[in-house]
Amino acid sequence: MPIPSAFLGRMRLPAIAAPMFLVSGPELVIAACQAGVAGSFPALNARDSATLDAWLTRIGAAQAAAARCAPYGVNLILHPSNPRVADDLALVVKHEVPFVITSLGHPGEVVAAVKAYGGVVFSDVIHAYHAQKAAAAGVDGIIAIASGAGGHAGTQSAFSLVREIRAFWDGTLVLGGAMSDGVSVRAAEVMGADLAYLGTRFIATREAMAQPAYKQMLVDCGARDIVYTDAISGTNANFLEPSLTQAGFSREQLTLSLGKGKIKGLQDEAKAWRDVWSAGHGVATIRDVPTVAALVDRLGAEYDAACALPPSAACVPSR
Repeated sequence: MPIPSAFLGRMRLPAIAAPMFLVSGPELVIAACQAGVAGSFPALNARDSATLDAWLTRIGAAQAAAARCAPYGVNLILHPSNPRVADDLALVVKHEVPFVITSLGHPGEVVAAVKAYGGVVFSDVIHAYHAQKAAAAGVDGIIAIASGAGGHAGTQSAFSLVREIRAFWDGTLVLGGAMSDGVSVRAAEVMGADLAYLGTRFIATREAMAQPAYKQMLVDCGARDIVYTDAISGTNANFLEPSLTQAGFSREQLTLSLGKGKIKGLQDEAKAWRDVWSAGHGVATIRDVPTVAALVDRLGAEYDAACALPPSAACVPSR
């Protein structure tokens, strides 16, 4: 289970701060990398390619100035509805972004362009079937988004999804879904993942671009407040029920939507995600809004403690 060389010796713990639409920006990415967690953001969070160029310049300068810094990555949405794919990929190549995360499309063109300068490509999936297609396209890593993740999550248990993918994939495997502490990061490793993918926990940090009310809602809510629905974007995703209520939806309407109220087009969908806030089941243990540095220190201490746990007393030694 290899970890790319760009990550080795640069991490406080084996985790990536996931790219989150309208939430992850340069401040969050730089803070995460400097704290020892790989930071990432969606290219579309920059309002245009010129802004993306400026963001990448800023992040690159921060990386160069740091004595020790985890790598950063950019998420590219490859769906045909995204007219910026070619321009944004060109900027990724220009800045030699250490790792790229592809979503919603075949990663073949990205793999060729990024590997040409020595970068790494991860592809996010919710099913083993899509993981096989990504592997065939030559990606370096697969990001398995299991049930309970924020945003466009799958419905398959992390236990099942990781083991199914590991049956045919021996490359880098990243696991996402309902992880908000260092114990969960260690558990992901035990299951067979190389890196953990944390999203919701990093929304509730001071450096995130999320609105203050969004961050406070994460603190106030629990797992019972997460609703899985396709009504917002036409694809099932997890959202905070209080934000859905504020937008005029009821839980019953969302559960039975069957795609009614789909948002069509990137601009319309962006408006929807601005007003309706996503989160995963990891919200169950979020109780504060710290700086990224303080959060990573905490995650690291929890991870170290979990790694030091002795074998269970219930386990009988092999004879």
